[in-house]
Amino acid sequence: MIKSFRHAGIVVADLERALAFWCDVLGFNVQRKMLETGPFIDALLGMKDVEVTTAKLAGPDGNQVELLHFHSHPSLAGWKGTPSTTGLTHLAFTVSDLDSLCIRLADAGVEFFAAPQITPDGGVKVVYAIGPENLLLELVEVMGK
Repeated sequence: MIKSFRHAGIVVADLERALAFWCDVLGFNVQRKMLETGPFIDALLGMKDVEVTTAKLAGPDGNQVELLHFHSHPSLAGWKGTPSTTGLTHLAFTVSDLDSLCIRLADAGVEFFAAPQITPDGGVKVVYAIGPENLLLELVEVMGK
């Protein structure tokens, strides 16, 4: 049985740029960064001659994001889906001051589908942001708390 959510893994084209975004803009901290290669990672991923740098990042609440930069198996420069694409579409985070965060994100070059919206029940303010590698981020501020 599942005991808890461990982390989300995100393949990135530019690890240093991604680290700057996740750490400097969103406030995550690097917990571990390492180059992985050899029989273990090859077997785990079902690939040959893997060389990947991984960085485990922890958010303020301890939840983790893992960034993976493959040196050996390059892929597309970014995600090509939409909010309605089958499969994983976005990561959602609860934030304390959405308006201020949106300003910081815009200053960092992040784009949005629209300005922050308040849900019809007035419970949350929410926005979709397009982060590095075109990853969609849903940012949610609980109203009245």
